Amino acid sequence: MSQRIDVIKARGKRPSEEFNPGKLKQSIIAACLSLRAPEGQAEEIAQAVEKGVLAWCEGKSEITSDDIRRVGAAILQKHHTEAAYLYKQQLTVL
Repeated sequence: MSQRIDVIKARGKRPSEEFNPGKLKQSIIAACLSLRAPEGQAEEIAQAVEKGVLAWCEGKSEITSDDIRRVGAAILQKHHTEAAYLYKQQLTVL
């Protein structure tokens, strides 16, 4: 990722921040591990999702946190259906 990408927070209640792929990766790992996926598998899945989201971000200077969740969940769906559901619903449950 060579250029800065700003993330507009959901509902605009918090200030925007720079996109941090590490936060995405940790969130995906947490979703996978909570469903008892092996640690190595969770890491591999998270790397695939991170790579896909970064590719989707190319050329964009702004994205929303909802965009990240939607695109991340769609990619995660291909690797772990239950984790994708959990990841997508995470904010709804909290």
